[in-house]
Amino acid sequence: MQLERGVILEAYRRMALIRAFEERVGADSMAGLIPGFVHLYAGEEAAAVGVCMNLTEKDWIGSTHRGHGHCIAKTCDIEGMMLEIHGKAGGLCGGKGGSMHIADLDIGMLGANGIVGGGPPLAVGAALAAKRLGTGGVGVAFFGDGASNQGTVAEALNMAVVLKVPAVFVLENNGYGEFTAASYHSNGIDLGARAAGFGLPVLKADGSDYFAVHEAAAELIDRARTQGLPGFLEVKVNRWHGHFTGDSQAYRSQEELAAARLADPIRLLRERASEAGLIEADAFDAIDQDVAELIERASVQAMAAPPPALSTLTTDVYVSY
Repeated sequence: MQLERGVILEAYRRMALIRAFEERVGADSMAGLIPGFVHLYAGEEAAAVGVCMNLTEKDWIGSTHRGHGHCIAKTCDIEGMMLEIHGKAGGLCGGKGGSMHIADLDIGMLGANGIVGGGPPLAVGAALAAKRLGTGGVGVAFFGDGASNQGTVAEALNMAVVLKVPAVFVLENNGYGEFTAASYHSNGIDLGARAAGFGLPVLKADGSDYFAVHEAAAELIDRARTQGLPGFLEVKVNRWHGHFTGDSQAYRSQEELAAARLADPIRLLRERASEAGLIEADAFDAIDQDVAELIERASVQAMAAPPPALSTLTTDVYVSY
């Protein structure tokens, strides 16, 4: 698939934003400046961006506890995200959702989710709504290899097939469910084969290759949009950090960690585009500078912002009809 220069630059910008955002959030978390747990997405940028570059605001995504990358790939506001993660007023969820529960319904972000396997049923619901309302929208669910063992995921796969809804399931297989290797928690089986067992078409892509992810996702999303049928994409990704900030990753060898860093999706995208003569280095450098300034501004703003007012404690808790 030949992508236009503008598409590649926008993809690079979103990936660079994810990386810079996660680096700053990780540092702030380790410094004790962020309440609660933080789960970083660094190293997996091509998965979220490769999928979401095929989506529009009429499409919906359901995320995971490691959801910052999905939020940014779906174009959530960076400053609003930073305020939210720091637990400050003005955050996308009023500073009360935090790192694992960022949502922005205006752009189709159903929310990050602290419940493992909680996203797929939401994406099926969004896909069913799109089908019934005739919006042409698609529901996309991101989940990990650990979540693939949850009953909610199996039920969502089955429901999508039975109801024939425009849903795409994206398994981000980083090889670990929290601290447990997939070779143990799933006995090393082909997780995509589970989806095939429900009758879903299954594609696979190298998560370090933005172009491969984008192309595979485009095929399944187009099928969902035009035919109203679900599909399944397994993306093999590398988790650079531990399950959460502060995780020593004693369960992984130094060789494995080093190899993961070598498969840098941002560097690989830049190299391929440059070698093909599509984009010059100066254009990438300008994006890097702009991203660095935005992240710095967002972090400083979040540090200085006030927490939510006590009067808002019981708002946004229940839906009133």
